Amino acid sequence: MTSILVVEDDDAIRAAVQRGLRERGFAVATAATGLAGLEHVLREAPQVVLLDLGLPDVEGLTLISMIRAASQVPIIVITAQDDDPTMVKALDSGADDYVVKPFGTDQVAARIRAVLRRGGRESAPAALRVGDLVVDERTRTATLAGEPLDLARKEFDVLLLLASRAGEVVTKRELLTEVWQQPYGGSDRTVDVHLSWLRRKLGESAAEPRYLVSVRGVGVRLVDPRAEGP
Repeated sequence: MTSILVVEDDDAIRAAVQRGLRERGFAVATAATGLAGLEHVLREAPQVVLLDLGLPDVEGLTLISMIRAASQVPIIVITAQDDDPTMVKALDSGADDYVVKPFGTDQVAARIRAVLRRGGRESAPAALRVGDLVVDERTRTATLAGEPLDLARKEFDVLLLLASRAGEVVTKRELLTEVWQQPYGGSDRTVDVHLSWLRRKLGESAAEPRYLVSVRGVGVRLVDPRAEGP
């Protein structure tokens, strides 16, 4: 299910867009201010952002640049400003598309599908398999030998990153950057704790690893236990 963030300060419009997109099969979260929207992008990594330019706390064009500094998530501007200069500024700031109010939900849904196709996201594999472990990015679910794993959000994000680079050593710094968006700070202990939780749910331990193999002083690899040598 595609995750959408709607950043819109008008309560009625925000609720209508959320309701309409949910009815069309999207998972929709909302934010009423720019800073709340930016925090959601950093924390939840939605697949598309619908962004109103007339926000109460941060100018919309500034917010686009702020999001772009941290994420390549597609941004579709939704606004009543239909003049060409504003549209050009929004696109130059990093927006991917532009929809003028009033608009229909079907039109917005079509624009969402279009930006996802352009970014190659719709053609991405639905699931990653490593041995008996299957990680499905679209449904945000993981199974081990057919049994569902009960993963917290960050646990899933860590497992997804490792599965996307199965067999490679992923450093703790890379995990902090990709999962926690902390390229210049953050504690390795945060990664260690989440890896410990993941190991427990995968039925293993650091002393007796199966899927999560630590590389001392570097990071961790996700491997197929059946393909690993003694």
